[in-house]
Amino acid sequence: MSLNDHDQLLKKLLQLKRKRKLPKEVVNYIKTLFMKELEKIKRISIVSILFILAVLIGLLTYKRPKNTYAINTEKTLEKITNNHFFITLENINTPDYVLIDVRSQNEFEKGHLEHAINIHTPEILNNSAFFKELKKSNKIAILYGENPQQVNIPFLFLYQLGYDNIKLLTVKNSYSQNKLITKTCDIEKLEADISAFINESVKNSKIKVTPKKTIQPPKKIITVQKKKKKAPEGGC
Repeated sequence: MSLNDHDQLLKKLLQLKRKRKLPKEVVNYIKTLFMKELEKIKRISIVSILFILAVLIGLLTYKRPKNTYAINTEKTLEKITNNHFFITLENINTPDYVLIDVRSQNEFEKGHLEHAINIHTPEILNNSAFFKELKKSNKIAILYGENPQQVNIPFLFLYQLGYDNIKLLTVKNSYSQNKLITKTCDIEKLEADISAFINESVKNSKIKVTPKKTIQPPKKIITVQKKKKKAPEGGC
């Protein structure tokens, strides 16, 4: 029964009372019942309002994950098998290319390629806004590290998140007398290494891990030999 229905019934009761068609005690009794019912409705209404508010607050405060995979692992690994994503040291002098050094800050400060930005591999996820801006402005991120193998994981990770504007610089970095020495890698050997890495990763992504059954050792059965009863000694 709604609040309007209660109001209408109370009005009718008061009218009947005025016309002396109902005793005063009956009217008061019915009125008391109505007030109790009205109190229940109010309580239910308050609970309903609080529930709706809780749902609305939950929806407003819900945050979607900052990073969601645009491409699954297997497709990512299959797509980067060609050398389209490799770039040599001689071809990086382009305004649209941004060099990103994925080594640690300590290694970066020892020496790095000119105009390079340091984003250590564990910090890649925290710099998603930077990579989004690069993609929006049609710039290419050129990743490099100590060697191409060190760049495999951040490269695959970014590509899987949907950043296809990335390339892998085919160089090896080392130090000689505290000076950075950068050498070009053999692309054919690099392709073979990365293909092996990709094939192994695809194979591992298809493996289903099944728990090993624990084989319990058979219980040892100990047989207890019964003692033979001695025959009673007979007399003459």
